[in-house]
Amino acid sequence: MAKDKKKTSGNADASAVEETKSTKKAKTDSDKPVKAGKKDIKKDGEKKNVFQSIGKWFHDLKVEFKNVTWPSRNTVVINTSVVLTVIVAGSVIIGLLDSGLLKLAQFLIGLSQ
Repeated sequence: MAKDKKKTSGNADASAVEETKSTKKAKTDSDKPVKAGKKDIKKDGEKKNVFQSIGKWFHDLKVEFKNVTWPSRNTVVINTSVVLTVIVAGSVIIGLLDSGLLKLAQFLIGLSQ
């Protein structure tokens, strides 16, 4: 019975599918981004002022900085201390390896003479 239902309503469903495809296509055509080159040209063909472009850039920058999720002071202090600890530990390890290899090289050179 379910198969018979699909056959009779198949034509109506097909037209509904075609309508949704055409509306989706129309929406996608209108949603396409405008090319960057066309944004810089006014309707009468003149280019925008350089200072207006710079001002718009700074305005957009300010808006983006408001959207940033900034870490708390405690998080910054903890992360900074971890980084400094790793740097100090790494430099101590490298320094010890360097001095150990230097002593080994001096010992081997002393044996050969």
